[in-house]
Amino acid sequence: MHKMVRYGLAGLAGLALALPAMAHPGHALESGFTAGLVHPLTGFDHLLALLAVGLWSRQQRHGVVLPPLLLVLMALGASMAGVLPAVAVLETSIAATVLLFGVLAAFALRVPPTLSVLTVGCCGFLHGLAHGRELAGMASGAGFLLASAVIMAFGALPGARVRRVAGAAIGAAGAVLLAQAA
Repeated sequence: MHKMVRYGLAGLAGLALALPAMAHPGHALESGFTAGLVHPLTGFDHLLALLAVGLWSRQQRHGVVLPPLLLVLMALGASMAGVLPAVAVLETSIAATVLLFGVLAAFALRVPPTLSVLTVGCCGFLHGLAHGRELAGMASGAGFLLASAVIMAFGALPGARVRRVAGAAIGAAGAVLLAQAA
C-alpha cells in the first residue's frame, strides 16, 4: 500500500480515537471564530462527511459546484436551527450521510447533476441543522464554514485510487456510526 494512503488511514484512525463526536445537541453552546473553526474537526461524523463530499465531488462531471453548494446549504440549515423544531433522528441522519457519501466515493458512482445537487444540498442542510444547534453567532459560523471548505478541499486532493480506498473507509465508518445511532 502506498505510503500516503497508509499515513492518511492512520491519521483518520487517530482522529477516530482522539476526537469525540460533538456536533450534536446536548453539548454546550459555543461562540467565536475559533470555536467555529475547530467545530467540524471535533465531530468525527461531520469530518468524515466533509472529506467524502470532497472525494466524491472529484468523481462527478460538474463536481466543482458540490462543495460550495454544501457550504451554502449548511449555512442555511444552521440559520434555521433555532426556528425549526428539533429533529429526533438528526444524529441518525448525519451518520447515514457519512455512509452514503463514503459509498458514493468508494464506488466512484457518477450520477446526473440534478441528483448530485439534491443529494449534497439535503445532506448539507441536515449538517447545518446539527451545527446550528451548537454554534452561536456570525463569527462561529464563519469559522465553521472556512474549516468545512478546507476539509472538503483536502478530500478532493487524492488521486482516483486513493479516493476510492478512502471512500470505502469512510463508508465503513458511516455504517458503524449508523449502527451506534440506531
